[in-house]
Amino acid sequence: MTAGHVPVAVVGGGQAGLSVSWYLGRAGVEHVVLEAQTPVHAWADTRWDNFTLVTPNWHCRLPGYAYDGEDPDGFMTRDEVVQWLAGWLQTFTPPLRNHTRVSTLRPLAAGGFELTLATATGEEVLTCEHAVVATGGYPIPVLPAFAASLDGSITQIHSEQYRNADQLPEGAVLVVGTGQSGAQIAEDLHLEGRQVHLAVGSAPRVARFYRGRDCMTWLADMGLYDKAAPEYPGGKAAIEKTNHYVTGRDGGRDIDLRRFAVEGMRLYGTLSDGKDARLTFEPSLRHALDKADAVYNSILSDIDAFIEREGLGRSVPPATRYSTVWEPDAEVTELDLAAEGITSIVWAIGYRPDYRWIEASAFDGGGRPMQNRGVTEVEGLKFVGLPWMHTWGSGRFLGVDRDARYLADNIIDAHQRKSALESSALRASAHHHLAVAR
Repeated sequence: MTAGHVPVAVVGGGQAGLSVSWYLGRAGVEHVVLEAQTPVHAWADTRWDNFTLVTPNWHCRLPGYAYDGEDPDGFMTRDEVVQWLAGWLQTFTPPLRNHTRVSTLRPLAAGGFELTLATATGEEVLTCEHAVVATGGYPIPVLPAFAASLDGSITQIHSEQYRNADQLPEGAVLVVGTGQSGAQIAEDLHLEGRQVHLAVGSAPRVARFYRGRDCMTWLADMGLYDKAAPEYPGGKAAIEKTNHYVTGRDGGRDIDLRRFAVEGMRLYGTLSDGKDARLTFEPSLRHALDKADAVYNSILSDIDAFIEREGLGRSVPPATRYSTVWEPDAEVTELDLAAEGITSIVWAIGYRPDYRWIEASAFDGGGRPMQNRGVTEVEGLKFVGLPWMHTWGSGRFLGVDRDARYLADNIIDAHQRKSALESSALRASAHHHLAVAR
Protein backbone atom coordinates (compact mmCIF):
# COMPACT_ATOMS: atom_id res chain seq x y z
CA MET A 1 0.00 0.00 0.00
CA THR A 2 1.39 3.37 -1.05
CA ALA A 3 0.21 6.85 -0.14
CA GLY A 4 0.13 10.15 -1.98
CA HIS A 5 -1.56 13.51 -1.99
CA VAL A 6 -3.14 15.64 -4.70
CA PRO A 7 -5.21 18.82 -4.26
CA VAL A 8 -8.16 17.52 -6.31
CA ALA A 9 -9.30 13.98 -7.12
CA VAL A 10 -11.95 13.50 -9.80
CA VAL A 11 -13.58 10.08 -9.50
CA GLY A 12 -14.81 8.96 -12.91
CA GLY A 13 -13.41 9.54 -16.39
CA GLY A 14 -16.60 9.99 -18.38
CA GLN A 15 -17.44 13.22 -20.17
CA ALA A 16 -18.53 14.92 -16.92
CA GLY A 17 -15.40 14.15 -14.91
CA LEU A 18 -13.12 14.94 -17.83
CA SER A 19 -14.93 18.25 -18.35
CA VAL A 20 -14.07 19.27 -14.79
CA SER A 21 -10.50 18.17 -15.48
CA TRP A 22 -10.40 20.33 -18.61
CA TYR A 23 -11.15 23.47 -16.60
CA LEU A 24 -8.84 22.56 -13.72
CA GLY A 25 -6.02 21.87 -16.15
CA ARG A 26 -6.53 25.19 -17.91
CA ALA A 27 -6.27 26.95 -14.52
CA GLY A 28 -3.13 25.04 -13.57
CA VAL A 29 -4.74 23.27 -10.60
CA GLU A 30 -3.00 19.99 -9.85
CA HIS A 31 -5.44 17.08 -9.91
CA VAL A 32 -5.95 13.47 -10.97
CA VAL A 33 -8.83 11.70 -12.75
CA LEU A 34 -9.42 8.18 -11.42
CA GLU A 35 -11.23 5.92 -13.88
CA ALA A 36 -12.23 2.35 -13.04
CA GLN A 37 -12.05 1.28 -16.69
CA THR A 38 -11.17 3.59 -19.60
CA PRO A 39 -12.46 7.06 -20.61
CA VAL A 40 -16.09 7.19 -21.73
CA HIS A 41 -16.13 3.39 -22.01
CA ALA A 42 -19.86 3.28 -21.27
CA TRP A 43 -20.71 4.68 -24.69
CA ALA A 44 -19.11 1.72 -26.43
CA ASP A 45 -19.89 -0.93 -23.83
CA THR A 46 -23.47 -0.31 -22.67
CA ARG A 47 -25.33 0.85 -25.78
CA TRP A 48 -26.96 -1.45 -28.32
CA ASP A 49 -25.74 -1.70 -31.90
CA ASN A 50 -28.47 0.49 -33.43
CA PHE A 51 -28.37 3.09 -30.63
CA THR A 52 -28.65 6.74 -31.62
CA LEU A 53 -28.80 9.90 -29.57
CA VAL A 54 -32.29 11.19 -28.92
CA THR A 55 -31.03 14.77 -28.72
CA PRO A 56 -29.94 16.63 -31.87
CA ASN A 57 -26.24 16.70 -32.64
CA TRP A 58 -26.02 20.43 -32.00
CA HIS A 59 -26.67 19.64 -28.31
CA CYS A 60 -23.25 17.97 -28.19
CA ARG A 61 -20.95 20.47 -26.53
CA LEU A 62 -18.01 19.87 -24.23
CA PRO A 63 -15.29 22.25 -23.00
CA GLY A 64 -13.42 23.65 -25.97
CA TYR A 65 -15.22 21.29 -28.32
CA ALA A 66 -18.58 21.14 -30.07
CA TYR A 67 -20.20 19.12 -32.81
CA ASP A 68 -19.23 20.69 -36.14
CA GLY A 69 -20.33 17.99 -38.56
CA GLU A 70 -22.62 18.25 -41.55
CA ASP A 71 -25.81 17.21 -39.74
CA PRO A 72 -26.36 19.41 -36.66
CA ASP A 73 -30.06 18.52 -36.59
CA GLY A 74 -29.40 14.79 -36.97
CA PHE A 75 -28.65 12.15 -34.35
CA MET A 76 -25.27 10.49 -33.97
CA THR A 77 -25.11 6.72 -33.76
CA ARG A 78 -23.31 4.97 -30.91
CA ASP A 79 -20.14 4.58 -32.97
CA GLU A 80 -20.26 8.20 -34.11
CA VAL A 81 -20.56 9.36 -30.49
CA VAL A 82 -17.55 7.24 -29.54
CA GLN A 83 -15.59 8.75 -32.43
CA TRP A 84 -16.68 12.29 -31.52
CA LEU A 85 -15.58 11.81 -27.91
CA ALA A 86 -12.26 10.34 -29.06
CA GLY A 87 -11.73 13.54 -31.06
CA TRP A 88 -12.34 15.62 -27.92
CA LEU A 89 -9.81 13.60 -25.93
CA GLN A 90 -7.18 14.44 -28.55
CA THR A 91 -7.56 18.16 -27.77
CA PHE A 92 -6.14 17.97 -24.23
CA THR A 93 -4.18 15.66 -21.94
CA PRO A 94 -5.98 15.02 -18.65
CA PRO A 95 -3.99 13.54 -15.73
CA LEU A 96 -5.86 10.27 -16.10
CA ARG A 97 -5.32 7.00 -14.26
CA ASN A 98 -7.18 4.18 -16.01
CA HIS A 99 -8.15 0.91 -14.34
CA THR A 100 -8.09 2.59 -10.95
CA ARG A 101 -11.23 2.01 -8.91
CA VAL A 102 -11.99 4.06 -5.80
CA SER A 103 -13.22 1.53 -3.25
CA THR A 104 -13.68 3.98 -0.35
CA LEU A 105 -13.81 7.73 0.08
CA ARG A 106 -13.90 9.10 3.60
CA PRO A 107 -13.55 12.60 5.09
CA LEU A 108 -10.53 13.25 7.28
CA ALA A 109 -10.89 14.91 10.68
CA ALA A 110 -8.37 17.58 9.70
CA GLY A 111 -10.17 18.29 6.42
CA GLY A 112 -9.99 16.77 2.99
CA PHE A 113 -10.48 13.14 2.09
CA GLU A 114 -8.77 9.78 2.06
CA LEU A 115 -9.38 7.55 -0.97
CA THR A 116 -8.56 3.87 -1.14
CA LEU A 117 -7.69 2.86 -4.69
CA ALA A 118 -7.84 -0.63 -6.16
CA THR A 119 -5.39 -1.01 -9.04
CA ALA A 120 -3.92 -3.85 -11.08
CA THR A 121 -0.85 -3.86 -8.83
CA GLY A 122 -2.58 -3.65 -5.47
CA GLU A 123 -4.14 -1.13 -3.14
CA GLU A 124 -3.13 2.50 -2.71
CA VAL A 125 -4.18 5.36 -0.47
CA LEU A 126 -4.56 8.88 -1.81
CA THR A 127 -5.51 12.03 0.06
CA CYS A 128 -6.99 15.17 -1.43
CA GLU A 129 -8.58 18.45 -0.43
CA HIS A 130 -11.41 18.32 -2.98
CA ALA A 131 -13.18 15.21 -4.26
CA VAL A 132 -15.42 15.42 -7.35
CA VAL A 133 -17.63 12.35 -7.83
CA ALA A 134 -18.37 11.83 -11.52
CA THR A 135 -19.41 8.19 -11.56
CA GLY A 136 -22.88 8.74 -13.00
CA GLY A 137 -26.17 9.17 -11.25
CA TYR A 138 -27.51 5.64 -11.27
CA PRO A 139 -24.92 2.93 -11.98
CA ILE A 140 -26.70 -0.19 -10.67
CA PRO A 141 -29.23 -1.87 -13.02
CA VAL A 142 -32.58 -2.61 -11.39
CA LEU A 143 -34.23 -6.02 -11.60
CA PRO A 144 -37.49 -6.91 -9.84
CA ALA A 145 -37.28 -9.21 -6.83
CA PHE A 146 -39.36 -11.86 -8.58
CA ALA A 147 -36.99 -12.14 -11.57
CA ALA A 148 -35.10 -14.95 -9.82
CA SER A 149 -38.30 -16.99 -9.43
CA LEU A 150 -39.08 -17.07 -13.15
CA ASP A 151 -38.57 -20.18 -15.27
CA GLY A 152 -34.84 -20.81 -15.61
CA SER A 153 -35.18 -21.52 -19.33
CA ILE A 154 -36.12 -17.88 -19.93
CA THR A 155 -33.13 -15.72 -20.92
CA GLN A 156 -33.11 -12.53 -18.85
CA ILE A 157 -30.91 -9.50 -19.51
CA HIS A 158 -30.92 -5.87 -18.45
CA SER A 159 -31.21 -3.17 -21.10
CA GLU A 160 -27.54 -2.22 -20.65
CA GLN A 161 -26.60 -5.75 -21.76
CA TYR A 162 -28.74 -5.68 -24.90
CA ARG A 163 -26.84 -5.36 -28.18
CA ASN A 164 -29.05 -6.74 -30.94
CA ALA A 165 -31.85 -9.20 -31.69
CA ASP A 166 -29.44 -11.98 -32.66
CA GLN A 167 -28.00 -12.25 -29.14
CA LEU A 168 -31.38 -13.47 -27.88
CA PRO A 169 -32.70 -16.99 -28.47
CA GLU A 170 -35.29 -17.54 -31.17
CA GLY A 171 -38.83 -16.80 -30.09
CA ALA A 172 -40.83 -13.88 -28.80
CA VAL A 173 -39.30 -11.25 -26.52
CA LEU A 174 -40.85 -9.43 -23.57
CA VAL A 175 -39.50 -5.93 -23.02
CA VAL A 176 -40.36 -4.48 -19.61
CA GLY A 177 -40.39 -0.68 -19.35
CA THR A 178 -40.98 2.18 -21.75
CA GLY A 179 -38.40 4.75 -20.75
CA GLN A 180 -36.04 5.82 -23.50
CA SER A 181 -34.10 2.53 -23.52
CA GLY A 182 -37.10 0.23 -23.24
CA ALA A 183 -39.10 1.96 -25.96
CA GLN A 184 -36.15 2.06 -28.36
CA ILE A 185 -35.14 -1.57 -27.70
CA ALA A 186 -38.73 -2.64 -28.31
CA GLU A 187 -38.61 -0.72 -31.61
CA ASP A 188 -35.27 -2.32 -32.50
CA LEU A 189 -36.61 -5.83 -31.94
CA HIS A 190 -39.85 -5.00 -33.74
CA LEU A 191 -37.96 -3.75 -36.81
CA GLU A 192 -35.90 -6.95 -36.77
CA GLY A 193 -39.10 -8.92 -37.16
CA ARG A 194 -39.27 -10.35 -33.64
CA GLN A 195 -42.61 -10.81 -31.92
CA VAL A 196 -42.42 -8.24 -29.14
CA HIS A 197 -44.48 -8.13 -25.97
CA LEU A 198 -44.13 -4.79 -24.17
CA ALA A 199 -44.99 -3.97 -20.56
CA VAL A 200 -45.82 -0.26 -20.68
CA GLY A 201 -44.76 1.96 -17.79
CA SER A 202 -45.58 5.55 -16.88
CA ALA A 203 -43.03 7.32 -19.11
CA PRO A 204 -44.36 10.26 -21.16
CA ARG A 205 -43.59 10.79 -24.82
CA VAL A 206 -42.73 13.70 -27.08
CA ALA A 207 -42.98 14.42 -30.80
CA ARG A 208 -39.72 14.21 -32.73
CA PHE A 209 -40.56 17.05 -35.12
CA TYR A 210 -43.25 19.70 -34.98
CA ARG A 211 -44.03 22.68 -37.13
CA GLY A 212 -40.87 22.27 -39.17
CA ARG A 213 -38.31 21.77 -36.39
CA ASP A 214 -37.14 19.21 -33.87
CA CYS A 215 -39.17 19.53 -30.68
CA MET A 216 -36.00 19.64 -28.58
CA THR A 217 -34.80 22.61 -30.60
CA TRP A 218 -38.07 24.37 -29.87
CA LEU A 219 -37.74 23.51 -26.15
CA ALA A 220 -34.18 24.84 -26.11
CA ASP A 221 -35.33 28.11 -27.66
CA MET A 222 -38.03 28.26 -25.00
CA GLY A 223 -35.34 28.06 -22.31
CA LEU A 224 -36.53 24.84 -20.68
CA TYR A 225 -33.09 23.22 -20.70
CA ASP A 226 -31.66 26.25 -18.89
CA LYS A 227 -34.29 26.58 -16.17
CA ALA A 228 -33.00 25.64 -12.71
CA ALA A 229 -34.64 22.56 -11.21
CA PRO A 230 -36.45 24.44 -8.37
CA GLU A 231 -38.01 26.76 -10.96
CA TYR A 232 -39.08 24.07 -13.41
CA PRO A 233 -42.83 23.86 -14.16
CA GLY A 234 -44.40 21.09 -12.12
CA GLY A 235 -41.75 21.17 -9.41
CA LYS A 236 -40.10 18.11 -7.91
CA ALA A 237 -42.70 15.70 -9.29
CA ALA A 238 -41.99 16.85 -12.84
CA ILE A 239 -38.23 16.49 -12.65
CA GLU A 240 -38.40 13.01 -11.12
CA LYS A 241 -40.43 11.59 -14.01
CA THR A 242 -38.82 9.28 -16.53
CA ASN A 243 -37.57 11.06 -19.65
CA HIS A 244 -39.90 11.24 -22.63
CA TYR A 245 -39.51 8.45 -25.15
CA VAL A 246 -38.65 9.28 -28.75
CA THR A 247 -35.97 8.10 -31.16
CA GLY A 248 -33.23 9.52 -33.37
CA ARG A 249 -33.10 6.39 -35.52
CA ASP A 250 -33.18 6.78 -39.30
CA GLY A 251 -33.06 10.55 -39.03
CA GLY A 252 -35.47 10.72 -36.11
CA ARG A 253 -39.15 9.91 -35.62
CA ASP A 254 -41.85 9.51 -32.99
CA ILE A 255 -42.17 6.31 -31.02
CA ASP A 256 -45.87 5.52 -31.16
CA LEU A 257 -46.71 2.44 -29.12
CA ARG A 258 -50.24 2.42 -30.51
CA ARG A 259 -48.81 2.17 -34.04
CA PHE A 260 -46.62 -0.71 -32.90
CA ALA A 261 -49.78 -2.45 -31.62
CA VAL A 262 -51.43 -2.02 -35.02
CA GLU A 263 -48.34 -3.66 -36.52
CA GLY A 264 -48.56 -6.65 -34.18
CA MET A 265 -46.70 -5.72 -30.99
CA ARG A 266 -48.52 -6.92 -27.86
CA LEU A 267 -48.95 -4.28 -25.16
CA TYR A 268 -49.67 -4.71 -21.45
CA GLY A 269 -49.84 -2.55 -18.36
CA THR A 270 -47.18 -2.41 -15.65
CA LEU A 271 -45.65 -5.80 -14.82
CA SER A 272 -46.34 -6.38 -11.13
CA ASP A 273 -45.38 -9.99 -10.35
CA GLY A 274 -44.27 -13.29 -11.78
CA LYS A 275 -43.38 -16.87 -10.96
CA ASP A 276 -42.23 -19.73 -13.17
CA ALA A 277 -43.77 -19.01 -16.59
CA ARG A 278 -46.69 -16.86 -15.43
CA LEU A 279 -46.68 -13.06 -15.18
CA THR A 280 -49.20 -10.62 -13.72
CA PHE A 281 -49.81 -7.11 -15.03
CA GLU A 282 -51.70 -4.17 -13.63
CA PRO A 283 -54.71 -3.03 -15.69
CA SER A 284 -52.94 0.26 -16.44
CA LEU A 285 -52.28 0.11 -20.20
CA ARG A 286 -55.09 2.39 -21.37
CA HIS A 287 -54.28 4.99 -18.74
CA ALA A 288 -50.55 4.89 -19.54
CA LEU A 289 -51.13 5.36 -23.27
CA ASP A 290 -53.63 8.17 -22.74
CA LYS A 291 -51.35 9.96 -20.29
CA ALA A 292 -48.31 9.70 -22.59
CA ASP A 293 -50.33 11.11 -25.48
CA ALA A 294 -51.67 13.90 -23.27
CA VAL A 295 -48.09 14.94 -22.44
CA TYR A 296 -47.22 14.73 -26.15
CA ASN A 297 -50.07 17.10 -27.08
CA SER A 298 -49.39 19.35 -24.09
CA ILE A 299 -45.83 19.93 -25.30
CA LEU A 300 -47.19 20.79 -28.74
CA SER A 301 -49.49 23.33 -27.09
CA ASP A 302 -46.55 24.88 -25.25
CA ILE A 303 -44.66 25.17 -28.53
CA ASP A 304 -47.71 26.73 -30.19
CA ALA A 305 -47.90 29.31 -27.43
CA PHE A 306 -44.21 30.14 -27.88
CA ILE A 307 -44.64 30.49 -31.63
CA GLU A 308 -47.57 32.82 -31.03
CA ARG A 309 -45.66 34.96 -28.52
CA GLU A 310 -42.67 35.25 -30.85
CA GLY A 311 -44.80 36.03 -33.89
CA LEU A 312 -43.48 33.05 -35.86
CA GLY A 313 -46.79 31.64 -37.02
CA ARG A 314 -46.49 32.75 -40.64
CA SER A 315 -43.04 31.21 -41.09
CA VAL A 316 -43.79 27.68 -39.85
CA PRO A 317 -46.33 24.95 -40.75
CA PRO A 318 -49.71 25.00 -39.02
CA ALA A 319 -50.47 23.41 -35.65
CA THR A 320 -51.52 19.76 -35.41
CA ARG A 321 -52.32 17.25 -32.68
CA TYR A 322 -51.81 13.53 -32.27
CA SER A 323 -54.93 11.39 -32.54
CA THR A 324 -54.98 7.76 -31.47
CA VAL A 325 -54.62 4.98 -34.04
CA TRP A 326 -55.38 2.08 -31.71
CA GLU A 327 -57.17 1.37 -28.44
CA PRO A 328 -56.80 -1.76 -26.30
CA ASP A 329 -59.93 -3.92 -26.43
CA ALA A 330 -59.36 -5.21 -22.93
CA GLU A 331 -56.66 -5.13 -20.29
CA VAL A 332 -54.64 -8.36 -20.27
CA THR A 333 -53.51 -8.96 -16.69
CA GLU A 334 -52.01 -12.46 -16.93
CA LEU A 335 -49.56 -13.98 -19.37
CA ASP A 336 -48.18 -17.47 -19.85
CA LEU A 337 -44.66 -17.11 -21.25
CA ALA A 338 -44.53 -20.65 -22.60
CA ALA A 339 -47.93 -20.42 -24.29
CA GLU A 340 -46.88 -17.19 -26.03
CA GLY A 341 -43.50 -18.57 -27.09
CA ILE A 342 -41.62 -15.93 -25.09
CA THR A 343 -38.03 -17.12 -24.64
CA SER A 344 -36.37 -13.95 -23.35
CA ILE A 345 -37.00 -10.86 -21.24
CA VAL A 346 -35.24 -7.50 -21.53
CA TRP A 347 -35.56 -5.57 -18.28
CA ALA A 348 -35.58 -1.82 -18.92
CA ILE A 349 -36.88 -0.56 -15.59
CA GLY A 350 -33.97 1.70 -14.74
CA TYR A 351 -31.05 2.00 -12.37
CA ARG A 352 -30.45 2.92 -8.77
CA PRO A 353 -27.77 4.97 -7.04
CA ASP A 354 -24.89 3.26 -5.26
CA TYR A 355 -22.68 5.50 -3.16
CA ARG A 356 -21.96 3.00 -0.40
CA TRP A 357 -18.25 3.54 -1.02
CA ILE A 358 -18.57 7.17 0.11
CA GLU A 359 -18.46 7.41 3.91
CA ALA A 360 -19.92 10.90 4.24
CA SER A 361 -23.23 12.36 5.36
CA ALA A 362 -24.18 13.75 1.97
CA PHE A 363 -27.15 11.60 0.95
CA ASP A 364 -30.90 11.58 1.43
CA GLY A 365 -33.03 8.62 2.49
CA GLY A 366 -33.06 7.31 -1.08
CA GLY A 367 -29.29 7.32 -1.34
CA ARG A 368 -29.17 10.35 -3.63
CA PRO A 369 -26.67 13.16 -3.11
CA MET A 370 -27.98 16.24 -1.34
CA GLN A 371 -26.39 18.95 -3.42
CA ASN A 372 -26.85 22.40 -4.88
CA ARG A 373 -25.36 22.61 -8.35
CA GLY A 374 -23.13 19.71 -7.37
CA VAL A 375 -21.85 21.26 -4.13
CA THR A 376 -22.67 19.41 -0.90
CA GLU A 377 -22.63 20.45 2.75
CA VAL A 378 -19.56 18.24 3.23
CA GLU A 379 -16.65 20.62 2.74
CA GLY A 380 -14.81 19.76 -0.47
CA LEU A 381 -17.19 17.01 -1.67
CA LYS A 382 -18.86 17.65 -5.02
CA PHE A 383 -20.82 15.76 -7.68
CA VAL A 384 -21.11 16.23 -11.42
CA GLY A 385 -23.00 14.50 -14.24
CA LEU A 386 -26.19 13.88 -12.26
CA PRO A 387 -29.59 14.12 -13.97
CA TRP A 388 -31.28 17.37 -12.94
CA MET A 389 -28.22 18.40 -10.91
CA HIS A 390 -28.96 21.97 -11.88
CA THR A 391 -31.21 21.99 -14.96
CA TRP A 392 -32.91 19.59 -17.38
CA GLY A 393 -29.72 19.85 -19.41
CA SER A 394 -27.62 18.45 -16.55
CA GLY A 395 -26.47 14.91 -17.21
CA ARG A 396 -26.75 15.53 -20.97
CA PHE A 397 -24.17 16.79 -23.41
CA LEU A 398 -26.04 20.10 -23.52
CA GLY A 399 -25.50 20.86 -19.83
CA VAL A 400 -22.28 19.06 -18.89
CA ASP A 401 -19.97 21.93 -19.85
CA ARG A 402 -21.85 24.50 -17.78
CA ASP A 403 -22.08 22.25 -14.72
CA ALA A 404 -18.41 21.29 -14.93
CA ARG A 405 -17.31 24.90 -15.30
CA TYR A 406 -19.33 25.93 -12.24
CA LEU A 407 -17.77 23.23 -10.06
CA ALA A 408 -14.27 23.83 -11.41
CA ASP A 409 -14.61 27.56 -10.71
CA ASN A 410 -15.69 26.72 -7.16
CA ILE A 411 -12.57 24.59 -6.68
CA ILE A 412 -10.28 27.10 -8.40
CA ASP A 413 -11.54 29.91 -6.15
CA ALA A 414 -10.92 27.80 -3.04
CA HIS A 415 -7.47 26.81 -4.32
CA GLN A 416 -6.54 30.43 -4.98
CA ARG A 417 -7.80 31.54 -1.55
CA LYS A 418 -5.70 28.83 0.11
CA SER A 419 -2.64 29.81 -1.92
CA ALA A 420 -3.13 33.46 -0.97
CA LEU A 421 -3.42 32.57 2.73
CA GLU A 422 -0.31 30.40 2.57
CA SER A 423 1.62 33.18 0.81
CA SER A 424 0.46 35.67 3.41
CA ALA A 425 1.53 33.31 6.20
CA LEU A 426 4.95 32.84 4.60
CA ARG A 427 5.43 36.59 4.27
CA ALA A 428 4.41 37.11 7.92
CA SER A 429 6.83 34.40 9.00
CA ALA A 430 9.62 35.93 6.94
CA HIS A 431 8.99 39.37 8.48
CA HIS A 432 8.99 37.83 11.95
CA HIS A 433 12.33 36.07 11.43
CA LEU A 434 13.83 39.24 9.94
CA ALA A 435 12.69 41.27 12.94
CA VAL A 436 14.19 38.71 15.34
CA ALA A 437 17.49 38.71 13.40
CA ARG A 438 17.72 42.47 13.77
